[in-house]
Amino acid sequence: MSSRTLPLLFINLGGEMLYILDQRLRAQNIPADKAKKADWIEEDRRRVMNDIITTMFNKTFLDELFKPQELYSKKALRTVFDRLAHASIMRLNQASMDKLYDLMTMAFKYQVLLCPRPKDILLVSFNHMDAIKDFVKDTPSILSQVDETYRQLIEMYALLSSGEFQLIRQTLLIFFQDMHIRVSIFLKDKVQNSNGRFVLPTTGPVPHGTQIPGLIRMFSCTGEEVRTLHFHNGGNYTSVLREGSFEMFGDRVIKLGTNMYSVSRPVETLMSGTSKNSAQHTKVSAAPNPLAKEELNMLARLMGGLEVQKPGNADNGFRVNLFATDEEEEEALISRPDELSYGVINIQATKDQHTNAELAKIMGEFTEAGMPSPSAISKGDDLLAMMDGL
Repeated sequence: MSSRTLPLLFINLGGEMLYILDQRLRAQNIPADKAKKADWIEEDRRRVMNDIITTMFNKTFLDELFKPQELYSKKALRTVFDRLAHASIMRLNQASMDKLYDLMTMAFKYQVLLCPRPKDILLVSFNHMDAIKDFVKDTPSILSQVDETYRQLIEMYALLSSGEFQLIRQTLLIFFQDMHIRVSIFLKDKVQNSNGRFVLPTTGPVPHGTQIPGLIRMFSCTGEEVRTLHFHNGGNYTSVLREGSFEMFGDRVIKLGTNMYSVSRPVETLMSGTSKNSAQHTKVSAAPNPLAKEELNMLARLMGGLEVQKPGNADNGFRVNLFATDEEEEEALISRPDELSYGVINIQATKDQHTNAELAKIMGEFTEAGMPSPSAISKGDDLLAMMDGL
């Protein structure tokens, strides 16, 4: 698996999250009896988006993110985005957060599957970055954070070989392979089946640098072309006129990674019932406990003084519902299979220096024999603990 996958996964999932939240914030309709202070205004939407993007592109956080490292587990990554989504005055309950994460992951999974070349995953990332940059175009301080991330992406990925990008793509697909959430937009566009699996096209533009199938060339032992054969390719293929720009500015050419939501095209998901996917759910539930490395990661979070608390006063923020009605949201929370939900755990970890030192000693003793020392493969300060300090 590639150790360079995490930044692309985080940025693309983060971009999808911002698309969804922006659509919901624009479409949000707060009844007069629930609006205690003031009606929803555009300034509040921008504030939410700015707060989340500021946290997402914090320099210290991204410096740690861009270090070569293995992907986090699904639950650990979900926790990061749970924290990120609540980095502003906005609040999502459990059902809406579950739905938000489902939409993010399925959208990016579809984009990875449709990339003509593994390298085009970087163009998808730039499409997300371009949209995020547009969200904060009137805020120079945040814009500089986004521009710095462009530079980090170009520095890390621009010179990678096709084989390295293929390994990144394979790592992403392994991460997504058990996720088959049905999404209404995909179902309506007939690019997803009722079982949650995507329908991949067999026609359309061929990858840049390749030719339309239908011609076989035969060469002699000296390298001279001696014969050609034509065959019917069975599809409607077209050539790509130019390659997308891998610079900070430019035409990306491909549309994967652009915003597919609008106020007129709302965010919706359709969850598969437990009876239809009981075999898959059983398989997931019967999976072994996380490896020791994940347990050490939890110790690292505790050592960092991770503190997760529910907002004590509803007046401090407002709730955003990703469902059409509150009743639909409650029904989704009740009907969602337990193994597909991620419960929120309140942890009050001690910040005592002596105790932290003891935990560090314990973590060192738990290091598996034959593994590199933590300093060699360290992810640095845990990302979640770092987010608490942003």
